[in-house]
Amino acid sequence: MSSTGMGHGMGHGMGTEWDTEVREPENPRTSAMKILIADDDSVMRTALEAMLRAWGIDVVVCRDGDEAWQALSAPDAPAFAVLDWQMPGLDGPEVCRRVRQHRASDTPAYLILLTGNRRPEDIVSGLNAGADDYVVKPFAYQEVAARLRALARRAEPGPRRAEPRLEIGAIMLDEAARRVTVHGQNVDLSPREFSLLEALMRHPNQTLTRDQLLDHAWPFSVAVTPNAVDAYVHYLRTKLGDAGSQVETVRGVGYRMGDGG
Repeated sequence: MSSTGMGHGMGHGMGTEWDTEVREPENPRTSAMKILIADDDSVMRTALEAMLRAWGIDVVVCRDGDEAWQALSAPDAPAFAVLDWQMPGLDGPEVCRRVRQHRASDTPAYLILLTGNRRPEDIVSGLNAGADDYVVKPFAYQEVAARLRALARRAEPGPRRAEPRLEIGAIMLDEAARRVTVHGQNVDLSPREFSLLEALMRHPNQTLTRDQLLDHAWPFSVAVTPNAVDAYVHYLRTKLGDAGSQVETVRGVGYRMGDGG
């Protein structure tokens, strides 16, 4: 694998040559990470493993989705995972979905999908399954490293923890439990809908642009346009029922969370 890219021959089948030369880590914080790699492509798997181990990162290698889920559900599960979308057994999105459903709220997971799907609706489905980010094949090898570093920054404790429980009008959001209620009744939201609602509730009566909401709910999703925010706000309002009117449209700008008064 070349230090400049892994994607030049990816997806072209047998005969692809890979240069396994790697660079020193650009950010030493990655050396404390433990990362799971799940991919049935032995060339891809070996190249990613070589890159990460050269940086001093502890790597768990899996050959299919069943192995990945078993490792990610273990008591000593890695906090970070790079998962191929299509692999034997459970596919990448299903592994993400199970991790989000079964991992305790105080045990974080940072998940990246590797995918050949370029259609926005496919990407959105992967993110809704619980992935934090995705990389479209073919990709530059440094891109995977950059995404992992970005997730590592998100995993670092900040100077203060944001309020985990928010209540505005009829809506209550519990960030730690990943739970939302309206008038005391549970509301089932997708990860993206939850992230949008959280962003709005953390800035009550403040207008957030579509780009700001996009950055919060799709941190690295370059294939998702600001128009996707409008669609997800529609879904969110529908699920919130009569409290959906608290999500107010600021024409030509974005959205804000009203107090419901």
